Amino acid sequence: MNIATQLVQRARGLQNAQPITTPIYETTTFVFDSAQEVLDFNEGRSDKFLYSRYGNPTVTAVEEKIAKLEGAATAMLLSSGQGATSTALFGLLEAGDEVVCSSAIYGGTLHLLADLVSHFAVRSRFVSVEELRTPDAVLSEDTKLLWFESPINPTLRCVDIAAVATACRKRGVISVIDNTFASPVNQSPIALGVDLVMHSATKYLNGHSDVTAGVLAGPAELLDRVQKARKLLGTVLDPHAAYALGRGLKTLTVRMDRHNQSAMKIATWLAADTRVQTVHYPGLAAHEDHVIAKKQMRGFGGMICMDVGGGYERAAQFFDRLTLFNRAASLGGVESLCSLPVLTSQWGHSEQELQRAGVTKSMARLSVGLEDPDDLIADLDQALG
Repeated sequence: MNIATQLVQRARGLQNAQPITTPIYETTTFVFDSAQEVLDFNEGRSDKFLYSRYGNPTVTAVEEKIAKLEGAATAMLLSSGQGATSTALFGLLEAGDEVVCSSAIYGGTLHLLADLVSHFAVRSRFVSVEELRTPDAVLSEDTKLLWFESPINPTLRCVDIAAVATACRKRGVISVIDNTFASPVNQSPIALGVDLVMHSATKYLNGHSDVTAGVLAGPAELLDRVQKARKLLGTVLDPHAAYALGRGLKTLTVRMDRHNQSAMKIATWLAADTRVQTVHYPGLAAHEDHVIAKKQMRGFGGMICMDVGGGYERAAQFFDRLTLFNRAASLGGVESLCSLPVLTSQWGHSEQELQRAGVTKSMARLSVGLEDPDDLIADLDQALG
């Protein structure tokens, strides 16, 4: 048997292989057998792949898993949460459109809308959580899209998702929720009527602090518009990162169960400690949106926001004394992290913007990881001094 025949047989064997894990197609481009095949692809009559900026088998496999998790028709992976947000906005909006957005929102989203999207003649109007309690009243004739979070970063305020979705549907407005803090394990916005779900998959979906990625999930007719923007902006996720994200998804449910349990235990302990001014956690009965959270969430997540009082100085002292909680931005990994919102997610906000977001300078945000919760409580105890 000559070498050429051996290579052909080996290639056929690879085509018949059935790996238990998703293969990494770390290739920029894909081979076609004829001009007709390329034409069929360009005209939408082929499910082949052309170029990894347009789509990739590894990326597509993980997109299908996330779509099932969210109960959506389809999903799309992007290079980061901000990449997902910006690509969605550029794909769905035109000059002259209005976006209504919660003023209590991740700082990156606020600055994207206020400082960048505005350059393209898209108007952004920010409304309070209280105003979102009557969502019909915040929509105007020019509103094309409403963007919100629940639970909200970093205050853990919750919005009635079904009420917002219903109001948007009645007015023909696209509703988009950032579901990062909840994860699809704890909350299913599509089932509550929301059009599109966004995740910073960097957080819980991956869960290991080693991938930067974003996700959009929803109906094909909306994501087809966003797909055009993803091709042009080049915000598709790299195949190797998609593989790592898919691996993280395998443990999502068991990780979220532990995050939920540990955060509830820690939040309850903090709420009873007189050295803490306020504890924001939707699982606590005293939380101002507990009734809403209980109605639409299956678990309350691993994020806690605590206000130690005494201004920035006391928050910084608490932050600096931590030993088991890592002093770091981001969230949703197996390691417990602490950040000060005024230095991270709300950095650059004016005093008025902080007030509208409900953020104080004495707040610390905890991302409760998978360590023993008693050890984490001991660390908080000594840090509070």
